[in-house]
Amino acid sequence: MATGRTHRPATRSRGIPEATVARLPLYLRALTALSERSVPTVSSEELAAAAGVNSAKLRKDFSYLGSYGTRGVGYDVEYLVYQISRELGLTQDWPVVIVGIGNLGAALANYGGFASRGFRVAALIDADPALTGRAVAGIPVQHTDDLEKIIQENGVSIGVIATPAGAAQQVCERLVAAGVTSILNFAPTVLSVPDGVDVRKVDLSIELQILAFHEQRKAGEEAATPDGGVPAAARKQSADKGPDGDVPAVMPA
Repeated sequence: MATGRTHRPATRSRGIPEATVARLPLYLRALTALSERSVPTVSSEELAAAAGVNSAKLRKDFSYLGSYGTRGVGYDVEYLVYQISRELGLTQDWPVVIVGIGNLGAALANYGGFASRGFRVAALIDADPALTGRAVAGIPVQHTDDLEKIIQENGVSIGVIATPAGAAQQVCERLVAAGVTSILNFAPTVLSVPDGVDVRKVDLSIELQILAFHEQRKAGEEAATPDGGVPAAARKQSADKGPDGDVPAVMPA
């Protein structure tokens, strides 16, 4: 079985923009749902709506894959699932290590979506000796002293960091030195990595803060529109219009 150490996705060599790469998993999720419902074809408009993008952007993204669909028919769902999975490197096995088996790390270890998407949790690693040997999601936790050995024995190129912020950079450096070239960082800190190493940061607190911003803005808009939800500026504009709706009732002097 192929591993992540010997096979890498073809997206960079084919010149696919990073923004397009970031949308491919959205398309794949929508297509997988259609496939599970035995839907044979889908139009660009339907798939774009399901993925949360506009259809023109979707067609442009798919053009990088060499997939243009058939006029009047749309896209073949099963073929697109295979095509996008292959482009993302999901048609092969990617062993992953998770470092930091606290509440978040344990939750990630128990997430069933990894295996179905081509990712195999090869090892769970933690610095706490009390956790060593304890099974989480059926996988025994190993100590960080053996991190390098674990990575080499399992051919790991993708690491997940779920440690406290203070330990994340040191763990990152050890992962990189051992051969890991892609890192998913859940620790609330920015990691410094050398060229050739990709880092994706997931910060739940930042996402919540962004949602709080939108909630505050919506609350402010509602407070500013007491008359049936019509903004004050719109009410004034309406009042200034004549009986035909577009000519002022009173012309300025």
